[in-house]
Amino acid sequence: MTTADDEIEDSSAPLIEHLAELRTRLIHSAVAFIIGMVICFTVWNPIFNFLTQPLCDAMAARGQTGDCGLILIKLQEGFFVAISISLLGGLCLSFPYIALQMWRFVAPGLYKSEKGAFLPFLISSPVMFFLGASFAFYVVTPLAFDFFLGFQQPGSVLGDEATDNGIAGIAFQGSAQEYLSLTIKFIVAFGLCFQLPVLLTLMGKAGLVSSEGLGNVRKYAVVAILVLAALVTPPDVITQVILFVVVYGLYEISIWLVRRVEKKRDERLRAEGYFDDEDEVMESEAAADTAMAEDPADSAPDDGTGRKND
Repeated sequence: MTTADDEIEDSSAPLIEHLAELRTRLIHSAVAFIIGMVICFTVWNPIFNFLTQPLCDAMAARGQTGDCGLILIKLQEGFFVAISISLLGGLCLSFPYIALQMWRFVAPGLYKSEKGAFLPFLISSPVMFFLGASFAFYVVTPLAFDFFLGFQQPGSVLGDEATDNGIAGIAFQGSAQEYLSLTIKFIVAFGLCFQLPVLLTLMGKAGLVSSEGLGNVRKYAVVAILVLAALVTPPDVITQVILFVVVYGLYEISIWLVRRVEKKRDERLRAEGYFDDEDEVMESEAAADTAMAEDPADSAPDDGTGRKND
């Protein structure tokens, strides 16, 4: 066997070790997720009651006290509701352990400075998702449900008095699975929207985006946020405005965070000798010369009357 073949066989050993380590981490993560799912399945009724509280409050505010009115349209629908709650709850319960497994797999291959840079983002990501989910559950869903319930109509179903003209009543008797799907959609959508500062700051730290570039595309970001607000919220102006204000505020916070990252990076490079203040002066002078060349009227001498000489 040649020397080249020996080198190839020697280099394959670390790869096999990494794959075995990855398999171990994935197995531990899967077991943690299954355990969290089983725990949530045993208490899915209280979780479902908690998730339906905004609907019950909105109906109670309209005088529709008593049962919230959710029904099972299909025979197997109740089982799938319990499974959906178990999946969501199991992921929430097991995520800290899954994140720990991810960190323990990635950390040995990182430098000390890279660990210090990556760890804050790993911690802040679930925190921001929790804030977005809480904002959706306690602020957005009550407004959305109140908007949807506004299309009910008193009549033979909601009204107590008999009518001679046969006005048909429109009452909410929603599907439990449809309601749960809509609520989870709100929670996940806002949780992902609140990841914007984490994502853009991480991209800024990697040099993929800059604060100046984010500021220059601000008008396009406004249009994108408006489209997002129209897609993930009901056709209610108040809810859409709330989402736009929140996400746009997160975008401005992202620009500020990226600017801080760039400032710290420049200070570190200047301390290490890779960045010189004279280069900044030369770049500023070059930019000024370029501006004067593009607008010669501004560089013309003054004749003493406040006007530029040609």
